[in-house]
Amino acid sequence: MNMKTKVLLLALLSGFVFSVAAQEFQPQVGFSTEKGYKTNFKKNKARDNWFISIAGGGSILLGDQNSKASLGDRINFAPQFSFGKWFNPYLAFRMQLNGGVLHGFEGENAEFMQHNKYAAAHVDLLWDVTNFWAPYNEKKVFRLIPWVGFGYAQRFKTSDDNRAIPRTESPTLNAGLLMAFRVSKRVDINVEAQGSLLNEQFNRVEMNHLTDGIAQLSAGLTFKLGKTDFEVLQPMDYDLLNDLNNQINSLRAANDELSKRPESCPECEEVVTNVVNNYVDNVVYFRLNSAKIDKNQQISIYNTAQFIKDNGTPIKVVGYADKKTGTSTYNMGLSEKRARAVAKELIEKYGISSSQITIEWRGSDVQPYSENNWNRVVIMTAND
Repeated sequence: MNMKTKVLLLALLSGFVFSVAAQEFQPQVGFSTEKGYKTNFKKNKARDNWFISIAGGGSILLGDQNSKASLGDRINFAPQFSFGKWFNPYLAFRMQLNGGVLHGFEGENAEFMQHNKYAAAHVDLLWDVTNFWAPYNEKKVFRLIPWVGFGYAQRFKTSDDNRAIPRTESPTLNAGLLMAFRVSKRVDINVEAQGSLLNEQFNRVEMNHLTDGIAQLSAGLTFKLGKTDFEVLQPMDYDLLNDLNNQINSLRAANDELSKRPESCPECEEVVTNVVNNYVDNVVYFRLNSAKIDKNQQISIYNTAQFIKDNGTPIKVVGYADKKTGTSTYNMGLSEKRARAVAKELIEKYGISSSQITIEWRGSDVQPYSENNWNRVVIMTAND
């Protein structure tokens, strides 16, 4: 196969994953160029993208006969603590703890005030609409996050005006709107409005209404733990893309040089020489920690199969792994998987006899290339 044909085949097979112009590919970390719901993000680790929030504000019990009381008597201080994890830039789960005092009222004119101590907890699903409908950006100053959840609330036994008010409890249905304002990489200011629906008997006043409720407005700080950003998941290893791109540029340069030379030398006597080509040195590149053969590497395997069929020469298939990833023992097994994957492709896809293939693997103890990333390879050579 001549130089021009090699350049054409390699460019065609590689063109769907990178531009034909020379460029460096960099991972998109902390941002995306497409809307969040159109983007695939790399799965984060279990310890990453956690957060805790501490906040406080005012709450109001929405119960029977409460509307007759003054607003000042109805509002109470409400502490709030939350912790949770973002699974991607627009979906998270959270648990929130609330509590404090709730003022309930009894009587047609709210003559009697209840001092209800309560505690509540709920689990929520958070949806960041700014990162869902717009491109994700970790440095975004403002984010709007609606949420829904469910939980449990308990009102403790109290005594008011020489009356004992029994304990009550209720499941809760919760919903709210969280607004996050970025202060730094690890700190946000959050403002949150939320409401909870409870059983009608929660405040121990029954007037055949559907539910009681709690409304709350709070402000506080959110602290981000572990890794704070997300990485866009690309279909290829960037190091591999760069390596392949460099190979194409080298082939182009060589082809340009050859094109400057004359096609024939008429003043010289043409000498016919029979050349037996019994040499092959083809390389199959692999992604990080993978033994799967990418489609754009099939040309090397195809060329090797054609060489064997044309010349009847046996070959050696040798697997390697890069030194900077994994242990020596692990890499030895990975290089074996890579070598066997290539041999299997030659046998099953191209009909090469297993007797013409010798399989070896050398892990990361032997590095055929000085560039670390290049050593995620299988090298096929003529077995003289």
